[in-house]
This record gives sequence, C-alpha cells and structure tokens, in this order.
Amino acid sequence: MQTADPGAPTYLSAGLAARTTAGVVQLAGAPVAYWTYEPQHAAPETRTMLVIHGFRGDHHGLLRVADLLPDMRIIMPDLPGFGSSAAFADGNHSVAHYGRFITGFMAELGLGPETVLLGHSFGSIIAAHFVAANPGTVTPLILVNPIAAPALEGPKGVMTRLAVLYYRLAARLPRRAGLALLRSPLIVRIMSEAMAKTRDPGLRGFIHGQHHAYFSAFADRDSLLESFTASVSGNVTEVAARLTLPVLLIAGEKDEIAALPDQHTLLAQLPDGELKVIPGVGHLIHYETPEPAAHHIRSFLKDHPA
Repeated sequence: MQTADPGAPTYLSAGLAARTTAGVVQLAGAPVAYWTYEPQHAAPETRTMLVIHGFRGDHHGLLRVADLLPDMRIIMPDLPGFGSSAAFADGNHSVAHYGRFITGFMAELGLGPETVLLGHSFGSIIAAHFVAANPGTVTPLILVNPIAAPALEGPKGVMTRLAVLYYRLAARLPRRAGLALLRSPLIVRIMSEAMAKTRDPGLRGFIHGQHHAYFSAFADRDSLLESFTASVSGNVTEVAARLTLPVLLIAGEKDEIAALPDQHTLLAQLPDGELKVIPGVGHLIHYETPEPAAHHIRSFLKDHPA
C-alpha cells in the first residue's frame, strides 16, 4: 500500500505557516492542543472563528480552508481524544460532553458571543447541539458537510451498521490486534478512496497522504468507540428548530454521508438558514473544494457582520 510522497505538493501556501501559533490549555485535568491562525492584517472588524473538526480528524483537515481566509483569526483545537489532545479524563466522549468542552475552551481563551462557530461533519453535530443548548454564545453558525439525518436510517444504514461492528470488534480484541485493525493502512486507504471524488491525481494523493498521516491519531480505543457512537447517534436536524441564529450550510453535491436531499430537509427546519451546494464534491469539501467553501464563508459573514 503506497503512503504519502514526501515530494508531493502540499496544497497549502507558505503564508499559512507565518500566521500559525500553537498552544495548549488544561481543561478538566487534560491537555487540549489548539492552533491559532492570525489574520495577515488585523483590523477592528477582524472576525474570530472557532473550528470544530470531524470524526477521526484533527486540525489538519481544515487547513486548506483556513489558508484561504487570511483576513480572519481562526482557532482550531484538536478535539479531546484526537490528534494531540488527550481523551476526556472526566466522562465519556458524547455530543453533550464535547459541547461542555466548547464552553470551557471558549472561556479559557476569552472567546465571546461575537465568535463565529464552524463545524465539519461530526463537528457539525457537536456545534449545532452546543448552540441549541447555549443560545447567544456564538454568532453565526457555519456547518460544512453537515450530518442532517440519522446515520442508522436510510440507504447508508447498512454501511453504518457495518462500521458499528468494526469499531466494537476493534474495542474488544486484544489491545495490539484492536489497534492494528483500527490503524490498518489498507482500511484507511479504502475509506479515503471511497470519499474522494476528485479525479486530479495530485489532489487525490494529497488527500490519501493526509488520511494516512492523521486519521489514526486517536487517544485510545475506548474513547474512539465512544466518539464513533456519538457520531452516528445524533444529527443536526434534531435541534434545527432551536438554532435561531443565522446558519450557513455548505454541502457537497455528491456527498454520500451527508446526502443532499437531507440538507434540503434540514434547511426547511432552520429559522434562519442558507444552503450552498458545491458541485462535483462529496464529504471532503475541506480538502477538495476549499476555494468555493471559503468564498461562501466570506459572503455569509459579510451579510452577517459582528
């Protein structure tokens, strides 16, 4: 199985590194790693956006979008249990607990109600449920590839149930065998091939390299199973009516995980929602089509100033 080519293009600008600072905060006795991407030219109207990544991802997944928003201050933590952040030390990895994490993280960094909140995939569930439970803490809300329908229902239900068995089996096997199953390069590559829609060989190579490098950076099997269970047990639509702030949905035309018909159903239930559909892309908007995603984000924030 081929891994990432060290000489392959990174698809990230040199300027992004100059905007980047890394930090660590202690929340409930556990370290949380986060990265801040400062604006190239700060101004009084500079917006701050908190970004919540998806399941088995970390902050690396949203870097192409951050790169294309040089006029914003963007803060991206690795969620507890993923990337460089420790698992929760005080409870399971549920949607509600991740919501409490956002509350603590925002308080630690002094982020106020003018903060923009963005969630991708599983992060869309966390972000939406957080806002529904804590109205007035952020504005507005942006959801990329939002999970709009129950994962265990509809056409994708069979595949979801197979995934449930996979994670449960990996959690029950002896530690070494379970981790080998979860971190199998073959399984990671199959997943990456299935989600990538671009035919550009260079970009596909970049995506596979990203998944190979970061998809297996989780704290332990138990927290991963808890997070996976949370990711398939909730969705955005179940709290849509309580999202009274402006909400932008950015969906992929070919998304098989967050299907387009479900996005229209979600939109109809939002009090103040807007849907932008990006053609030709699936569940990897953040990797494959960051340019139109960044354009929609800028336009939406221009229409909804702080």
